[in-house]
Amino acid sequence: MEVALARVVPTLPTAPPGRRLAYEPKFDGHRLLIFRLVDTVRMQARSGRIVTRAFPDLEAAARPLPPGTVLDGEVVVWAGGRTDFAAVQKRAFAASESRAGRLARELPASYAAFDLLAIGAEDLRPLPYEQRRARLMALLEPLGPPLQAVPMTTDPELAATWYEALPEIGVEGLVIKDLDQPYRPGRHWRKLRHSEARDAVVVGVVGPRLRPRALALVLPGDDAPVISAPLSTGVRAQLGSALRDLPDPQPPPAELPTALDRVGAEIAYRPIAPDLTVEVRHESTVRHAATTVMRLRIPD
Repeated sequence: MEVALARVVPTLPTAPPGRRLAYEPKFDGHRLLIFRLVDTVRMQARSGRIVTRAFPDLEAAARPLPPGTVLDGEVVVWAGGRTDFAAVQKRAFAASESRAGRLARELPASYAAFDLLAIGAEDLRPLPYEQRRARLMALLEPLGPPLQAVPMTTDPELAATWYEALPEIGVEGLVIKDLDQPYRPGRHWRKLRHSEARDAVVVGVVGPRLRPRALALVLPGDDAPVISAPLSTGVRAQLGSALRDLPDPQPPPAELPTALDRVGAEIAYRPIAPDLTVEVRHESTVRHAATTVMRLRIPD
């Protein structure tokens, strides 16, 4: 299923006369659709990849949902009172069932649901967001964590307060939706961020392993790697010792995976364990998107 997306706006939108807006915190996690089927639970990442095995704790939590339920939301992992994007990516890219189970115990996931797309045999996507939101709240309220609805307000003043206060817990912006809007693929929502600087998880290197020319990165809200712009000399030096400490993937892939670079070319990269986080600046234009690595994130 293709998901709805948001386009970046420079200021907090307010509703024109006769319309109302909804404001939600924007979590930088792992976008996930949950399908409660008749006899099983299936989870789909934004790219379409099925990632059920990576989240056994959320699979168990979703089993009480009525068959036919489809949720859209974001997986987050909380650490020290803040969301931890690197931790949720470790969960999402768990390579084996045993590792997924161990990470579920060490880094338990929460699911911030922001839409209900179906329940039973009823497709809710044509309904206005206001109605889908009411149905979502009624569905999840009896269940409680780790499945819970993302907070929402229609008060622009409260939204502005959230925007200023929530970065302390790792929430870097807001998503804005029309209350009368159906759910459809494409960038029909809006998002306001404090900065276009974001954290990204390193999943591979382009070129020599210890002196890479570029990195394969996973950005918040997506699981399809992208190739960064060429690394600066300073960033390459900073990455050297960190990459040296990472084990090589076992077994090594028979064929190197590829990802798109900033001009849409397929570039091969060497996979590495998703244990490094970098700060990036992601800039989109009409022709392409460039992801520039600013620095390596050093764990506290």
